[in-house]
Amino acid sequence: MKNFLIIFLAFFSSLAWAQNTTIANGEKLVYSASYNMSGLMTDIAQVTMETSEVKTSKNTLMRLKCSAATYSKMDNFFKIRDLYESYVHPKTLTPYLYKRDISEGGYYKFMQYTYDHKSNLVKSLKRKKKNNGEIWDENKSIKISTNTKDIVSTLYHIRNLDIDKANVGDQQNFIVLFDNKETIVTVQLIGKETLSTKIGNKLCYKLALSIKGSDVLKGNNANLLWLTADANKTPVYAKFKIPVGNGELKLISASGLKN
Repeated sequence: MKNFLIIFLAFFSSLAWAQNTTIANGEKLVYSASYNMSGLMTDIAQVTMETSEVKTSKNTLMRLKCSAATYSKMDNFFKIRDLYESYVHPKTLTPYLYKRDISEGGYYKFMQYTYDHKSNLVKSLKRKKKNNGEIWDENKSIKISTNTKDIVSTLYHIRNLDIDKANVGDQQNFIVLFDNKETIVTVQLIGKETLSTKIGNKLCYKLALSIKGSDVLKGNNANLLWLTADANKTPVYAKFKIPVGNGELKLISASGLKN
C-alpha cells in the first residue's frame, strides 16, 4: 500500500496552462477512502484537499495541499500519514514548488521539485530513510516537457478544462512528473451520470483513467472519476483497481467553493 495518496491523485489530469476560473483560496474537500478487505468495502482513511494563499518576498501563490491519514482504528494495521502539496500561480495554476512527504507502515520518502519553466528544468531533491534509520539525499536536475506538471497541480488543472465541449469517447494524454520520471496519463470522457452525494444530487462527468507503462492502475475502464458538471467541477466520487485490490473515494464535505 505504498504511495497511498497517489492512487487517488492519479484520477486527475490537465491540458496546457489555462486561466483559473474554478479554484478559490479557502476551498476544502474532505473524502472517506475505503478499500476492499476480505470482500467488504472498509473505510480506512480520510483524504483532504485544501487551498490557501501564501505570500513570499516576490509573489503571492496558491498552496494546493492534499493529505491522507488512516483512521485511528486502522493505525495499528497500517498507519498512513501522507502529504502532497504544490505552490502555484493563483491565476494560471502554474507550479513553482512541489513537495511530497509520505509515511506508510514504516516506509518514508520525501520529494521536492523546484521548477525553472524558462529552461524547462526541475531541480529535484529525494530524501529516504535507510533500514538503520540513516537519512540520505539525492539531488538531480531533470529536463521536462513544456506542459509537464506534478501530480497535485495536475489534479487541480483538470477542473479548469472545458469538459462540456468534449464528446463522449474523447481522450487525451497528459504528462505528470512522478518519482523523477515523466509519466503519460490518459483521461477519457465516458459520459454523464447523476449521483447522490453529500452535497446533493449532482449531474457529473464520468471519466476513465489509465497510466501508460505502469501497473499502478489495473483493468479496462475500472478506474473512474466523477466530477460535478457545473462551474466547480468538484470531484465527488472515484473508483480504483490496483494489483492488490480495489477501493473507493467518496466526498463527505465541501466548503469554500468558488462558484
